[in-house]
Amino acid sequence: MSYYVSKTVDYTFEQTIEKATDELKKEGFGILTEIDVKDTLKKKLDVDFKKYRILGACNPEFAHQALQHEDKIGTMLPCNVIVEEHEDGSVEISAVNPMASMQAVENAELAAVAGEVKSRLEKVIQSI
Repeated sequence: MSYYVSKTVDYTFEQTIEKATDELKKEGFGILTEIDVKDTLKKKLDVDFKKYRILGACNPEFAHQALQHEDKIGTMLPCNVIVEEHEDGSVEISAVNPMASMQAVENAELAAVAGEVKSRLEKVIQSI
């Protein structure tokens, strides 16, 4: 089982971030955190890195359900979505597969929630 789902898109880096944010919103997700990895690595290590943004997406309804079933699941939240620009200029969007990241947790109710989140994140990726 792959730990992520991804797709190369025909948009610029910034357009992909905008479209991802819009599509996530349609599926009930908000962006809690946004990490500009390129900028952070430049500031902290003075190294150059490709355009790479991590969006910490959260669907409050599913987060609440997951936390009710497993209170330590917060260690795996929020669901990360990344947008990266490759050397050839192509842009890829990827999202975590919560089913893969939660395999270590033996909890059937949590697996059901993770399955629904996986489905919605896949829908987001495919719609971009």
